[in-house]
Amino acid sequence: MANSPEMSSTEGMPAVPSYPRKILDYMEGFLVSKTLFTACELGVFDLLLGSEGPLSAEEISQAVGASLDGTQRLLAACAGLELLTAHCQENGRVLYSNTEQARVYLTSSSPLSLHHSIQYSSRTIYLCFHYLTDAVREGSNQYEKAFGVTSKDLFEALYRSDEEMVKFMQLMNSIWNICGRDVVTAFDLSPFRNIYDLGGCSGALAKQFTSAYPECTVTIFDLPKVVHMSREHFVTDGNQRICFQEGDFFKDHLPEADLYILARILHDWTDQRCTELLTRVHQACKPGGGVLLVEALLLEDGSGPLRAQLYSLNMLVQTEGRERTATEYTDLLAAAGFTRVQVRRTGKIYDAVLGLKGIEG
Repeated sequence: MANSPEMSSTEGMPAVPSYPRKILDYMEGFLVSKTLFTACELGVFDLLLGSEGPLSAEEISQAVGASLDGTQRLLAACAGLELLTAHCQENGRVLYSNTEQARVYLTSSSPLSLHHSIQYSSRTIYLCFHYLTDAVREGSNQYEKAFGVTSKDLFEALYRSDEEMVKFMQLMNSIWNICGRDVVTAFDLSPFRNIYDLGGCSGALAKQFTSAYPECTVTIFDLPKVVHMSREHFVTDGNQRICFQEGDFFKDHLPEADLYILARILHDWTDQRCTELLTRVHQACKPGGGVLLVEALLLEDGSGPLRAQLYSLNMLVQTEGRERTATEYTDLLAAAGFTRVQVRRTGKIYDAVLGLKGIEG
């Protein structure tokens, strides 16, 4: 069989691409990300959502306060990425409108919007990844280099200002609006009525729980300033089945509950700190109760998923932790006293691990 035009081989050697398409895609991947980030930051998708019809580059550049030349290039790239649809007129003029994906996921007013997640990726994660080489060499996060703040207390660095805290909470909100239903229904959790969401942040996952399980109540247990921000911006007083309790889950008393949620929490911490926290949860948990872990699970052989592997690098540049396999989480749960551990992969970003406490306690 003849080699394809993009493949070449030497006798006895495996075929090698003569044109490095995949390498070039990887090398220039950040160009795609920053194009998306910029279009969101300028409000291009929101503008097109609110318009009565497709708009020209001239109209868009004036509305967003950008140069015409730069706007034309940005819109052309977004059309190439299939984020915008280009409508070519008979007179040669080009008008632009949102694709359906852009309308649903990139406009800030959409219930499924990733707009705030994209802003956090652009203004925080992207800056941290500038120091990925240093993180790999040193084996430590890079907050001090990226933002000039000490990272000795992880969440003091993460919540270094009210603006940064709200930005992070908006990120969590958008993620759980997309993935929350899948993880809370991965198991039948209806027997658990009294639930504590430790580090529950914006309350987005708590809302998913109360929607899926009408008989349950969820208490968001988080740092005082996070609770204040959540009450002010994210959870209304009208939701009677979501409550708040201020506290530090490493230091303060954990109230008794049927089920504890640790969603995107353990990946922030070392194995030692994870065991410490899970042991505290086990001690507080009612006999027969449990703990639900929500994390991006790595495959047991380390071969993927790629997203979880990249997230683990993100944990390196931002936190003390890493992503783990189902077996590694099972071992952490067992070390804390939890038994009958079950794992459910959702097929999306986040998976679910449920550990139960014996009836005997």
